[in-house]
Amino acid sequence: MLLAIPLLIFPLIVYNLIAFGVLGRGGGDPFGWPVYAIDMISGARFSLDIGDVLVLVALVLLFVEILKATRTGAGSIVDHLLSTIVFIVFLVEFLLVGAAATAVFFIITTMALIDVIAGYSVTIRAARRDVAVGPGHGF
Repeated sequence: MLLAIPLLIFPLIVYNLIAFGVLGRGGGDPFGWPVYAIDMISGARFSLDIGDVLVLVALVLLFVEILKATRTGAGSIVDHLLSTIVFIVFLVEFLLVGAAATAVFFIITTMALIDVIAGYSVTIRAARRDVAVGPGHGF
């Protein structure tokens, strides 16, 4: 049953913890705080902010969610339902909460939408293959 938990709920939780100051310093844009920086050979400076890292983690979790969507069975229905609920929470928070009106949150919300659409699409595609009727079956 733990496999049915939508993984994109974790970036949602972490975003809210950071946005409302539970996991960090107060003041300014918390998603603009640098996490890692390195000078490149070109002389440019490459840096990752907290928001960038959160988006990267969400992308990896989206990949795992799409892999999970290839499973068939009763658990996949629960997984899709929970993923849809997580997307609705993302959407409502984006529209109603001022701290969620950022590009980072919008990108992660879009990932949750892609998770929902891909999950249903992959499952429908797999179900079509399961009920395929070959020649000689009299149908």
